[in-house]
Amino acid sequence: MEDDEQKPAEEAPEASETEVLRSENTELRDRLLRALADAENTRRRAERDKADASQYAITRFARDMLSIADNFGRALAACPPALREAADPQVKAVIDGVEATERQLLATLEQYGVKQIDTSDGKFDPHWHQAIAEVPGEGRPAGAIVNVVQTGYRIGERLLRPAMVTVAKAEDGANGIDTKA
Repeated sequence: MEDDEQKPAEEAPEASETEVLRSENTELRDRLLRALADAENTRRRAERDKADASQYAITRFARDMLSIADNFGRALAACPPALREAADPQVKAVIDGVEATERQLLATLEQYGVKQIDTSDGKFDPHWHQAIAEVPGEGRPAGAIVNVVQTGYRIGERLLRPAMVTVAKAEDGANGIDTKA
């Protein structure tokens, strides 16, 4: 009888030890899976940060180059087409050179992901445009873009510089858009 009484007592510690080991195994497996997931998330974040850094690394340089592009545009706008046609061949050559340089600068910026913000649809978007004034709409709906004062640019999907625009004001004098957005 003593042997029968001791057998269950001996099996009980083995059973509890097995349960402890299973529980520990489950806990370690859970910790391992969490550590692997954390490592994968860190790897993905590092890849995303690396891609962002390479895409947006030239942001400051590109912003500085935009003032040069603006100056080329201003120089060309200062000489209207009629004056260009009547100009001396040497002056025409200089103007052609300025135009070519401006085209090359803009093409190079675009090569590095810097693109002009499209305003051709005439719709004001506070994410890409900055309204600097409300002017008579000339038949356009309130809040529509009337004139682009300064071209805007983006790099990738980020705003580099907003397009400075004038927008049509409402006919009744009420404010047509939120220009502070």
